[in-house]
Amino acid sequence: MNFGQSLGFLAFLISLYILWQIRHLLLLVFSAIIFAVALNRLVKKLENIGWSRYQSVYLTVLSLIAVIFILVLLIFPPFIDQFQLLINALPKVPIKINELIENIAGDNYQVFETFLNNFNKIINDNNLLPAQVINNFIALFSNFLNVTFQVIFVFVLTVVFLLNPLKYRRYLLKVFPAFYRYRIDEILNKTEIAIVNWLGGILINCIFIGVLSGVGLFFLQVKLVLVHALLAGLLNFIPNIGPTLSVVFPITIAVVDSPWQIIPIIVWYFIIQNIESYWLTPKVMADKVSLLPAVTLFAQIFFATVFGLLGLLLALPLTVVVKTWMEEILFKDILDNWQLEEV
Repeated sequence: MNFGQSLGFLAFLISLYILWQIRHLLLLVFSAIIFAVALNRLVKKLENIGWSRYQSVYLTVLSLIAVIFILVLLIFPPFIDQFQLLINALPKVPIKINELIENIAGDNYQVFETFLNNFNKIINDNNLLPAQVINNFIALFSNFLNVTFQVIFVFVLTVVFLLNPLKYRRYLLKVFPAFYRYRIDEILNKTEIAIVNWLGGILINCIFIGVLSGVGLFFLQVKLVLVHALLAGLLNFIPNIGPTLSVVFPITIAVVDSPWQIIPIIVWYFIIQNIESYWLTPKVMADKVSLLPAVTLFAQIFFATVFGLLGLLLALPLTVVVKTWMEEILFKDILDNWQLEEV
């Protein structure tokens, strides 16, 4: 390896180190790109009816802000009130479970009591009481100013990308060799379609899960229906992990309020997830993006390990992008055209 190659390799390592240090910033940029790609479809429709690019962008952004503002006014106040009640109910859960086991076990309660005392001691020693878990969670995300700046950064960057997307696209294409730029442009188009299709599919799934959860819990007379329905819909954005977490909250309330509701709640959520997995997802995603369950789970674990919570939230769109580029470049352009030379 000569001096030039050594210098190039060193520059490559330094670049990797810099990218690793700013990985969270890159995720925020990726978030802005996702929003820009989704909103760009609306902007193009407005352009097709005679609006200018700037007018279309501003109308789209203002409409989005108006919708969010209305939803916040209608949903946020009751959601906060009910969520506070949910948090207040969490410390009562171990006590109620203790009472339930005492009623069920009868004379054999001493065995359960010893087990519960040991279990509670482990929890106390490790500061894992529900109230403490909530306090730690709130403390972890209490840096409101930092989150606000990140949201503003993503919003501004989204608008900037929307105003002139072709300019940034041309800069990206210049990174690749001239003979391959046309092909990269095709891949970018396919990536955009994949992201929009995935986003549309996941939004339909989230709304479906949220509505069905709310309807079922309403008829089961479970308290705090709005909180449970919204959490079920939002957590469905995180496959595998989200649906499991969503059932914990209504069960928590049922344990404290009406223990007989626990089994119906579990059965109802099980039915919802089966409808979503075996009917809705194949129907909605049939002509969109399909990801194997094992690939989805691996991607969630990988991106959550590397990037933290934000990586977990963006695991699926990241996987969609990686999948599209691997299929087009690695499989179609390289491996499918790789032939052994005749001797």
